[in-house]
Amino acid sequence: MKLLKRARREFSGYNILESGKRLLDRKPLQCSLYVTDRCNLDCAYCTEYDNSRPHPSLDDLKKWIRKIRELGTMRIALVGGEPLVHPNIVELVRYCRELGFATSLTTNGFLLTRKLVAQLEDAGLQVMQISVDRMTPSPITKKSFKTILPKLDYFSDSKISLHITGVICADTLPESRAVLETGLSRGIPTEVRLVHADPLHRFRVERGPREELERFIDSMIERKRRGEKIHTSEAILNYQRSLLRGEHVEWTCMAGYKLFFVSAQGKFWICSMVHTDKHIMDVTLDDLYANYRKKSCQEGCGVYCAVSASLLVEKPIAVLGKEIVARTKRIPSMFRSLIPNADKATHTAIANPDGAHEMNGSTKSGPSAETA
Repeated sequence: MKLLKRARREFSGYNILESGKRLLDRKPLQCSLYVTDRCNLDCAYCTEYDNSRPHPSLDDLKKWIRKIRELGTMRIALVGGEPLVHPNIVELVRYCRELGFATSLTTNGFLLTRKLVAQLEDAGLQVMQISVDRMTPSPITKKSFKTILPKLDYFSDSKISLHITGVICADTLPESRAVLETGLSRGIPTEVRLVHADPLHRFRVERGPREELERFIDSMIERKRRGEKIHTSEAILNYQRSLLRGEHVEWTCMAGYKLFFVSAQGKFWICSMVHTDKHIMDVTLDDLYANYRKKSCQEGCGVYCAVSASLLVEKPIAVLGKEIVARTKRIPSMFRSLIPNADKATHTAIANPDGAHEMNGSTKSGPSAETA
C-alpha cells in the first residue's frame, strides 16, 4: 500500500485525465493569482513584489477566484509577492479547494512553521513550491537553504506534494549544484531554472558564463532521463538550452489563453511580464481565446510556466510521454526504499562483484556526482 501511494504521487502533479479536457476545449488550464504584492524578502532579480501596496481584501480575492473558476480554469497557483504574508492564506486555500480547483502555492518558505503546514494541509493544499537559490544568502538573493533546510522536516508525513525550484544566474551558479543535490538527496523533486529577461530582453542580474550554464542544464537533462527527480519537464530543459544557444524554437504562446495571471489589484495579465488594465471580472472566454496566437515577445521568452503550458497543449503526447517515462523510472527506487539497506546492498553487489569492500568501508552511495 505504501508503494502504491508513492507511485500515485509520482503521477499526481500532472492530473493527466483532468488536464486532457483542457487540451480539447477552449477553456483555460491554469491561472496564477497574486494574493499579495508584498514580500518579506527583496531579491535583486525579482520584479514581482511591491511592499508599498496593501493586501487585497479577502472578499475581493474570493470574488476573483469565483470568476476564475467560472471561466473553466482547472488549476490555480497562489503566488506573490510572498503569499504566506497574507493573513487569510489558509482560508484562501480552503476556498479554492471548495470550488474544485487543483491548488498550489509558491513560497520562499521563510515563514513556514509546522503549525502552518498542518493548517494548509487541512485546508486541502495539494502542491507547494519552495523557491531556493543558494545554500547561503547573498546580496542578490536571500532565498537560501540555510534558512529552509530545517523546515523540510515539516513535510515528512504531509500529504502536500513539495518541490524545490531555484534560479541560475552568475551569483547563484557556484551553489546551484549544491541546491540541486540537497533537494534530490532528500527525495524532493528539484529544479534550477535559467534566470529570465524582461520583455525588452534585459536582465536585472548577470546571467553567467554560457558554457557553464549549458553544462548544468545538460546535466539536469541527463539526470531527468535516468529517472532522478528533476522537477521540470525535459521539454523545458531543452527549451532553456536553446535559449542559451540562441536557437529559434517553434511554438505558439498560449499565455492569456490556456494560462493567465491575475494581479493583486484584480487586473488580467497575459503573463507575469505582459500586463493589461482589463479587470478579471470583465474577462470572457472570447477574450482569452483572442490570445491564442504567436506574440511579438515570445522569442527568447523566459516565463517558463507559460512556455510549459504552451508546449503541453501543442505537443501533449511528446511532453507527457517523456514525463511519464521519467516518472516511471522512479518506481524501482521507491520500492528499494521500502526495504531496509536495499540501496546499500544493491550498490555493493554491483560495484564489488567479488565481495571486496571499498576503502574505509564506503559504498559511495547517494546522488550521482556526475552532474557535468
